[in-house]
Amino acid sequence: FRIRKEIEMDDSDLRKIINNKKFKSVWGEFEGDELKTAPKGFDKEHPAIDLLRKKQFIFTKKYTDKEITSKDLLKDVDGSFKAIRPYFDYMSDVLTTDLNGVSLI
Repeated sequence: FRIRKEIEMDDSDLRKIINNKKFKSVWGEFEGDELKTAPKGFDKEHPAIDLLRKKQFIFTKKYTDKEITSKDLLKDVDGSFKAIRPYFDYMSDVLTTDLNGVSLI
């Protein structure tokens, strides 16, 4: 609910992260389940309905056996985590604050 409320109020920060060229080249698009319609209490015509319908916010990166055994694996994994760091920071901020931005911890 908290993530959806944040998206309902302003989806621009999340969109900036997930549409970043580097981010997309490493992580692609969201995966996971989503609702067929608007979640209860949310406008089905909301401009961010594509994000509001998400039940999961998952990104995966798959490696081939060759990539796993490559000498460049650690460099690639490091770069991948650096690319997703803004997403982790965004979600951490949303999930540890209330709708006014006040810390819950």
